[in-house]
Amino acid sequence: MFSNRYEWLIGLRYLRAKRTQHFISVITFLSMGGIALGVAALIVVLAVMTGFRETLQQQILGVTSHVTVRSYTGEVQFYPTVLDIVSKTPGVAGASPFIATQAMIQSRGRALGISLRGIDNQREREVSDLEKNLTRGSLTQLNNFGIILGKNLATNLGVTLGDSVTVMVAAGNVTAMGTMPRMKRFNVVGTFSSGMYEYDSSLAYIHLPDAQALLRMNQTVTGIEIKTPDPELALSMHKTLEQRLAHLDHAQGGFWIQNWMDMNHNFFRALKLEKATMFVILFLVVVVAAFNIVSSLIMSVMEKSHEIAILKTMGATARGVMTIFIINGGIVGVLGTLSGLLLGLALALHLEAALGFIERLFGIQILAGDVYYIDHLPSKVVVSDVVWITGVSLAISLLATLYPAWRAARVDPIEALRYE
Repeated sequence: MFSNRYEWLIGLRYLRAKRTQHFISVITFLSMGGIALGVAALIVVLAVMTGFRETLQQQILGVTSHVTVRSYTGEVQFYPTVLDIVSKTPGVAGASPFIATQAMIQSRGRALGISLRGIDNQREREVSDLEKNLTRGSLTQLNNFGIILGKNLATNLGVTLGDSVTVMVAAGNVTAMGTMPRMKRFNVVGTFSSGMYEYDSSLAYIHLPDAQALLRMNQTVTGIEIKTPDPELALSMHKTLEQRLAHLDHAQGGFWIQNWMDMNHNFFRALKLEKATMFVILFLVVVVAAFNIVSSLIMSVMEKSHEIAILKTMGATARGVMTIFIINGGIVGVLGTLSGLLLGLALALHLEAALGFIERLFGIQILAGDVYYIDHLPSKVVVSDVVWITGVSLAISLLATLYPAWRAARVDPIEALRYE
């Protein structure tokens, strides 16, 4: 008597309540809005967390190398030999020696603690983006006791190109007056901006021979920096490098090999944990909206029990009645999910513009570089995340319809029409 089409027609019709029961319609639209906001929030948050991680990874790898080889003794001896072996290792795109130490820098009555790095200005291009990050000056001017400062560091010291700064290291000179810190005057030949406040405020570069002379390291270095064609490839370079350098272990006291993930393990692990936590919290928004679907459908079943009884007396099966309410609640879930999908993608793809508008409107800075490492809000939409969020939201919405639909299917026509 009935075709499958009637189930869709009635399911769509039941989206509107009777004139005396507008409250049910309100709950239905609130459920739809809750699902939409939950899906949109999930898409935006995951896009921000993904973009935040990738931006930080790019900025970190723009200043540091993919892999470092150090000696447990603190200094790599015969480093030209080690450098040659490392450079010829499969998967190595570039290698460069470096010296790293902590120092004090002084200028115009101001003194700041810094991370001082001695680099080979020719090979540094192979392992980092320092040359691309330069805002003034060039790497070729780094020799003859030149120094390149982070942009914020130069600002804090109040120096510019051509100015002199004094660098003081912990290693001391023994004099008649006792041990005095070793100091050397350097000329500022460049500034760089990596995009990370921490690096731009505390990092300085000098020429490798100048660092060796200042620290009296003779022909030794702190380690070897390595760059691979793909950052992910660096995660599996450990064993290969160990095998290639095995015959030098005795002379060097053993090599300590770290990749970029090892050097920033806690940081990236915290980001991963934060992303998972935010997903769980916002996922609950979708679950709460699904409970609203359950409540609105149960009230709808109670309101329309007489109509359900009439449908059954006309030949509708329990399965057909159940399908009607699954369609009714499923449409709410589908529309809410699709609305949230469109809203989330629109926000995620234009997040920086929206954030900039809010900052200009209220005259505030939402992201301070000295607190959040970066001064902008990156966003990257990953298709797999969007598909997964959409699928889960639809599944939850459809599951939420099963119990009310089952209750509707169990309505007894005799009981429902007894007093009519």
